Amino acid sequence: MKALIVSDLLDDFAGCAVQEVASPSAAPGHVVVRMRAAALGFPDLLMTHGGYQHKPALPFTPGMEGAGEIIALGEGVTDWALGARVVVGGLGTMAEEMAVPASVLRKIPEALDFKTAAATGSAYLTAYVSLVRRAHLQAGEWVLIHGAAGGVGLAAVDLAKHMGAKIIATASSDEKLAVLQDKYAPDALLNINDGFRAQVKEITGGGADVIYDPVGGDVFDESVRCIAWGGRLLVVGFASGRIPDISVNMPLIKGFSVVGVRAGEFGRRDPEKGQENQDAIWQLAAEGKISPQVHTSLPLEHWREAFRQMQDREVVGRLIIDPSL
Repeated sequence: MKALIVSDLLDDFAGCAVQEVASPSAAPGHVVVRMRAAALGFPDLLMTHGGYQHKPALPFTPGMEGAGEIIALGEGVTDWALGARVVVGGLGTMAEEMAVPASVLRKIPEALDFKTAAATGSAYLTAYVSLVRRAHLQAGEWVLIHGAAGGVGLAAVDLAKHMGAKIIATASSDEKLAVLQDKYAPDALLNINDGFRAQVKEITGGGADVIYDPVGGDVFDESVRCIAWGGRLLVVGFASGRIPDISVNMPLIKGFSVVGVRAGEFGRRDPEKGQENQDAIWQLAAEGKISPQVHTSLPLEHWREAFRQMQDREVVGRLIIDPSL
């Protein structure tokens, strides 16, 4: 079978190539899945040069979430059938086939195809842990969502809309804002390049109750200036590349909280609530109450173009690599 292999940690993806490798077999308790969609994320890009906190042993196949159909069952697997459509988690989704423990699989809701199913998991988990568990967002509150055209940002817009919040969505281009307006129609849209502090205060009448920030850097700095009394500033990530600092007199004077979000760690620390988070996301998907956005789908052979689009921040939603094409 073909798989994208990272054989060396080099800049500009120089250590990556599609290679012919042995097809996996189904060990006891495992299944083999024919991959139909792998969702690309920034951590996948970082892993190719060793820039992510998780550093797999070389060589490895990138991709941490995807979807496909079961083509082989290992000994002892009785809860799944051949041909079942499943969501897959774990490193190695950018390959034509993948062997995984049966225990980590989740059935794809009928409302989703392979691509939208692959685009759901981590993005909506991050949004759910952020808005529900950490911010306790309430209907009618103002939420400012930065990086709203990215995977986790778009999921936050979608989920916040379902929760009845009033949404200000920011992005780095008018083209991205147009997609947001067409797909999710937030209450307000702001181009981040024009600044946002004054506009947020004017729109909200004083400041945002919740600020969702996967960008960091200057965006975080300016967010501190337009948060409401008692607000919650969610630290989701640092896509800008700069980890910001804050003088603690600011949250003291303005009475707001700076709240860290680690969606995966939340579930590891509290497995029961972690399972509840996952169940809630997929129930919303099954009921058609959330709408994952797929930017485009490219074949495995075009992985470099997919990585480039992600690196150049051209993607609105999730970019899918389809190993079956």
